[in-house]
Amino acid sequence: MVSQTGGSRLSENVSDDSPSGGWATVAAFPAGKTQAAVAFDRRELQTIMGLYGRMVAAGEWRDYAMDFLKDKAVFSIFRRTSEMPLYRIIKDPELRHRQGMYSVMAPGGLILKRGQDLAQVLRVIDRPMKVVAV
Repeated sequence: MVSQTGGSRLSENVSDDSPSGGWATVAAFPAGKTQAAVAFDRRELQTIMGLYGRMVAAGEWRDYAMDFLKDKAVFSIFRRTSEMPLYRIIKDPELRHRQGMYSVMAPGGLILKRGQDLAQVLRVIDRPMKVVAV
């Protein structure tokens, strides 16, 4: 049984034999007031993972991490798991009308490229393919 008061979810009846008399606190969020985190959509992830897959196959990169914060999404690329990120691909929707919401950041915090088109921004870290004679 869930108790609703003023649009907030307050508590839930867990079981009658619990020490608290069957009620446990679940959450105290006002209804409709939770803010979703910024995330990459499917098209953006396909573009990023295409580049990531090519670089893993070339032996350049080995690991990645994704962070979804309330104001930005970050895709971090690592050469080794224990190191600092080699590159960070950042999506910040607040910069959409200024410099562009996508940026690529180097390990020292230097922004390598910023823009509106993710594929164009990723070209700064995408190395051209080499011709191999067999």
